[in-house]
Amino acid sequence: MMTILQTANSASFVRRRLDPLGVVVTAVAVAGLFLPFVIFKANRIVPGEGVPLWAALPVWAAIAALVGLGSVLVIAMLRVRGELKLAASGAGLLAVVLLIGLAADTMSPQDDSLARIGIGAGSWLLILALALMLTDALSRLDPGPWTRIGSLAFAMVVFGAILGSGTLNELSILKEYGSRAPAFWQETRRHLELAFGSVLLATGIGVPVGIACHRFSAMRSGVLNLLNIVQTIPSIALFGILIAPLAWIAANVPGARTIGISGIGMAPAMVALTAYALLPVVANTLVGLTGLATTTVEAARGMGMTSGQRLWHVELPLAMPVILTGIRIILVQNIGLSTIAALIGGGGLGVFVFQGAGQTAIDLVLLGAAPTVALAFAAAVLLGSFIDLSAERART
Repeated sequence: MMTILQTANSASFVRRRLDPLGVVVTAVAVAGLFLPFVIFKANRIVPGEGVPLWAALPVWAAIAALVGLGSVLVIAMLRVRGELKLAASGAGLLAVVLLIGLAADTMSPQDDSLARIGIGAGSWLLILALALMLTDALSRLDPGPWTRIGSLAFAMVVFGAILGSGTLNELSILKEYGSRAPAFWQETRRHLELAFGSVLLATGIGVPVGIACHRFSAMRSGVLNLLNIVQTIPSIALFGILIAPLAWIAANVPGARTIGISGIGMAPAMVALTAYALLPVVANTLVGLTGLATTTVEAARGMGMTSGQRLWHVELPLAMPVILTGIRIILVQNIGLSTIAALIGGGGLGVFVFQGAGQTAIDLVLLGAAPTVALAFAAAVLLGSFIDLSAERART
């Protein structure tokens, strides 16, 4: 009987001490340790051969990596303070990135300029597991908006320092960048123009339309139904649909071609991205204005404010957090959708994605995909922080 009770008490103690999400993180990370850490390829387009962590690194580095990652995973599994988990996961992510660079440097043949070292599935799983641990620690600590902005800036500085130090130069994705640096920055600029330009256009159109829908309820269903229909059209199809009418406008309307309108290129991409972005802006503007407390609006009216004054000085400031949430959604969405613009000559980072897919060069695909993901993540963090700051200002 005592043995059963002791066993039950031990099991209960383990359950109290173990973090369920940490167990998942550990399982994913351990799986990553048994998968290829890096991929050795004879050239940039062949599939290559996977190399595990302990074979890709010098013996001392492999032992240190296993001990260090093991310590991080122990912290992940236990219910400990969020600050400790945050520090451990951040150190683990930094260590994995540096180990990838060391492995690439160790395995690169000195007399073979064609060989390539790619990032293996094991590295991606380790990064995924540690990133999950990091985000869980951040969510538990619930940092304020300025702390999130500062953390993002710190992470960017650290990663920029790593890139600038040359630690990762032997990775094939950096070699792809080295041979395409001018084109990369040109397409990055085009990508930002498409994403942010379409968001600015959608905001400039959508907010007034949302205000009009709030003022005139008869137009709500028609406008929202039309924008919902636009959302149901696949992005590639919408890009294609716009080619013919824009080509006709460019050919028949004086001055249209001069300002950049054409059947292919940036114009149809910008129109399509703007059309996709309208629904969240209009809907969130309408929801933000409709959800305002009636007493607040009546108090403003009682103070003698005109309709326009109430809109600009009371209603829009109070609705701004909800409106910014819609803008955050469309910015992250359009950063991703801008990749597809390359299919119709719109440029952007999708150029490298589709070039890499056509050449079976996965690292060229990553050259376009990785910055897109990083841009979307940074945009989400920054706008999320601005939303919280706006909400705090609205409360005061």
